[in-house]
Amino acid sequence: MDVVAACRAFVAVSGHGSFTSGAAAAGIPQSVASRRIAALEDHVGARLFDRSSRAVRLTSFGQDMLPTARRLVDLADAMTDDAERARLRPLRVAVPEICPPHRLATLVAAARRQRIHLEVRPAGPQERARLCQALEVGAGIVAVPDPTAAWRVPLGLAARTPFPAPTVYLETLRSGRARTQARRRILIQPEDDVAHLRDPLTRAGQSTGLAPAQVTVAPSLVDAAATALGSPDLLLCSRQQAEDFGLHWCPLAGPPLVRGYDVAAGVRDDLEQFRTVLHADIARCLGAPDNHRTSLGGATPGHRRAKDPT
Repeated sequence: MDVVAACRAFVAVSGHGSFTSGAAAAGIPQSVASRRIAALEDHVGARLFDRSSRAVRLTSFGQDMLPTARRLVDLADAMTDDAERARLRPLRVAVPEICPPHRLATLVAAARRQRIHLEVRPAGPQERARLCQALEVGAGIVAVPDPTAAWRVPLGLAARTPFPAPTVYLETLRSGRARTQARRRILIQPEDDVAHLRDPLTRAGQSTGLAPAQVTVAPSLVDAAATALGSPDLLLCSRQQAEDFGLHWCPLAGPPLVRGYDVAAGVRDDLEQFRTVLHADIARCLGAPDNHRTSLGGATPGHRRAKDPT
């Protein structure tokens, strides 16, 4: 027996003095109200209503039980209200600063359709990790090495002028014999200033003869992009970022550099939906390909090709 439903029928009928009116107020047929009250009477072991006359009157036992029944109905209603507020409470999520606002808005809208209300907090990789560890957010899209990633974003180099070949070889960035020739730098944006991305690129540059200053971390993405737009320097970035800035993008030769992301922290059950129903929306925010498990070896299709920018 549903005790709450039975008590709701009991309270409604007692308040209206009629099975017909009480059932209508409770939004149920009269026959259902009668069955529920009869079941409640069996449950408590005594009559709640005196049915010996046309009028519906509470028995003395029913009068004693009515306050408790009202409290039970009120508590059930309060629980329903609390559950709805809990579902609507925003889940604070630390996201990469590089996520474009219009794509974040699409993610938030998609989450609401799944009854998850997100409050995004853009931050750099180190700050996102700190926010998650300190439990200042309910979840975070954190930077992780490629093999453990739920989302993978291939990185390449972007320049203001097209590239002459399908891939860029680091040795082609070595300065020539003429000392007047400027050394082209590779600019690492703060999002990629993490050991599993920065260190391999730095070592690769050193092994191919690049000067130490040719691989450098920029103070911000805007600064790095502005430098790439106004000089021969190259921005390490995703294809999506290059397109957003109007730069030409090309993958690096050799082992691929890949941003890896996963969900961290949080105890809410709906966090798993980040990796399932919200996976594609998060991928679009991060600039990850639709098929995030596609092999990244070699060139990707659709890169821009033209004359040597050097």
